[in-house]
Amino acid sequence: MSKLTPETRRKIGRGTRLVHAGRDPEEQHGFVNMPPWRGSTVLFPTYASLSARTQRYSYGTKGTPSSEALENAWTEISGAAQTVLAPTGLAAIALALLTAAKSGDHILVADSAYLPTRQFCDTILKRMGVETQYFDPQVGAGIEALFRPNTSLVLMEAPGSQSFEMQDVPAIAAAARKIGACAIMDNTWATPLFFPPHEHGVDLAIEAGTKYLSGHSDLMMGMVSANEAWRKRLRETYDCFAMCAGPEDIFLALRGLRTMELRLREAERRGLALAYWFAARPEVKEVLHPALPSHPGHAIWKRDFSGSSGLFSIILKPVPEKAVAAMLDGLELFGMGYSWGGFESLVIPFNCASYRTATIWNPGGPALRFQVGLEDFEDLTADLEKGFERLRGTA
Repeated sequence: MSKLTPETRRKIGRGTRLVHAGRDPEEQHGFVNMPPWRGSTVLFPTYASLSARTQRYSYGTKGTPSSEALENAWTEISGAAQTVLAPTGLAAIALALLTAAKSGDHILVADSAYLPTRQFCDTILKRMGVETQYFDPQVGAGIEALFRPNTSLVLMEAPGSQSFEMQDVPAIAAAARKIGACAIMDNTWATPLFFPPHEHGVDLAIEAGTKYLSGHSDLMMGMVSANEAWRKRLRETYDCFAMCAGPEDIFLALRGLRTMELRLREAERRGLALAYWFAARPEVKEVLHPALPSHPGHAIWKRDFSGSSGLFSIILKPVPEKAVAAMLDGLELFGMGYSWGGFESLVIPFNCASYRTATIWNPGGPALRFQVGLEDFEDLTADLEKGFERLRGTA
């Protein structure tokens, strides 16, 4: 057992909790970190113990000391009753949806949701006989008008993964609870450190540990945490699929956990600095960052969130595609690639217009999403200055 008493554990700060959660050197022969436990077969000492299945571990898919350590740590940090691990963030999304939806159901999904989430709903769930309806992410309590007798869940993502609309999570979750629907949220952008989802009424919270939990762009991981009402059903669904995360990834996730708050605070600082820098640029029409007072969802962010991360988008003033290509192709410090939350800066162009169904995406110019890494701020802006020179020269 950890040396921290229950009373101390209730009083410690967030950073202290991250250092100690899911870690017990006494059970690890004095070593500070939990090693990566690998294995499928677990031996039982007697016929009686095998028949009773009473020992702590029974088979690799049912959990190991490594997976249990990360599950327990994330449960504590999230204010949840149960956490399960998945091999990717998308797998975690699928697991949450399959926990709450069944054939014949109607489900509501934010129109700003992660594109692979939509693809899962429009293919796998559709084949299962589940009808997905997309809703305006800014609908708030007005979502009640979309409910049907067979509505089983509402999936939120705040902010949207590319377009950064904010959602009134407490209002939507409260409305879902009135009809017995499951309130699900993809909370990857803020993490539980900046938005504790279960304190705001979320039943199942999804996190892509690939992002800030990892911090180094070298692992794939997903987590789903549940409140007391949904913990049993989540665990049952998880056990049926046995979608286990790998032992090395679990080890790296536990290591990343210890420094996550420091990295997230730095990502917030650098992200805000670059967002304000973009806001002052003549080439930029709009900056989509919820922590900026100019953002339409800023009031909700300020009310519910205690911080922001290093991911945001900008809308350029109208220029031809070749000008955007010239800007991005010559960047030296911003790689073009998907994902985020690592130490390196990234950028991708995007256009939501082709797959929005409940809202219209027409920002009035090309859209770029930026992940701000740990490079020196002056070097990043110098790289971008040259990029804007190329953009102006090609426009």
